[in-house]
Order: sequence, then C-alpha cells, then structure tokens
Amino acid sequence: MRQDSRLSRMLHVLIHIGQHDGAMTSEMIAKMLDANPVVIRRTMAGLREEGYVVSVKGHGGGWTLARPLEELTLLDIYRAVGEPSIFAVGPAYDMPGCLIEQAVNATLKDVFREAEDLLRKRFAGVTLADVAKDFPNGGAEVHRERLAP
Repeated sequence: MRQDSRLSRMLHVLIHIGQHDGAMTSEMIAKMLDANPVVIRRTMAGLREEGYVVSVKGHGGGWTLARPLEELTLLDIYRAVGEPSIFAVGPAYDMPGCLIEQAVNATLKDVFREAEDLLRKRFAGVTLADVAKDFPNGGAEVHRERLAP
C-alpha cells in the first residue's frame, strides 16, 4: 500500500514558507517538491480555507503564513490535509457472519481508535516551530538550486 505523504510534504512546505523571505509561489513550491503546481495550489487552498496560509495573486504574489509557526500544530495541518488514514492495516470483512471475524474486527477497531487518539494528542502538542528549531534558515541551503528564480 502506498503511503500518504500529504502531511509530511505540507509540513515541509509550511516550514519553508515560514522561514522564507517573502511569498513563495506555487511554482517554487512545486519545483522544490518535484510536483505539479496545480496539485500544490489545490492542497494549499485547503490550508488557506483553514486560515493557515494566505495567497496573493499577481507579480510578487504567492503563499505566506497567516499565523506564525509557533501557532500551527501537526494536528492542525493533519486535519487541513484531510486527516489521511494513519494505519495501513485494518479489519477484514471477508466473512461478515463469522463471530470470530466480528470479535477480531471489534478489538482492532478499539485498539486503532485508542492509538489514533494518542497520536492526535501528540500531534496537538507539537508545533511547526518545534520541528523547525534545528533549521535556523529553514534548510534553504538544501533547496537553494530549486528555489532560485
């Protein structure tokens, strides 16, 4: 099963935006992530709707943070990107009449729900500033060639 990397990619982008001098265009972000600018705009639009980023059209426009990194948590961004599935494993529904399958599925659902609750709680306690603290310039040197106009 393919992993959903939207959360990781948007955290990456938001930290860069937060430490970038000026707005970052969808094209700059797409180049940095080796992605399509249309996909970037669509994903960033969800973050804009939640009030985490602002976009300005035209020359000198692009994406900027609406709130500082210290006010954005992993949980905020996780929710903004659509709360992707945390686990690649889950219940099976091959034999819905089987009492053992029903018991297994009920137990798995409870365990997964508890684990997801713990992870969401942990996400709520980590800000993007916490993640960025070891990168005083946002790791821009890694993407310098990709961010160059």
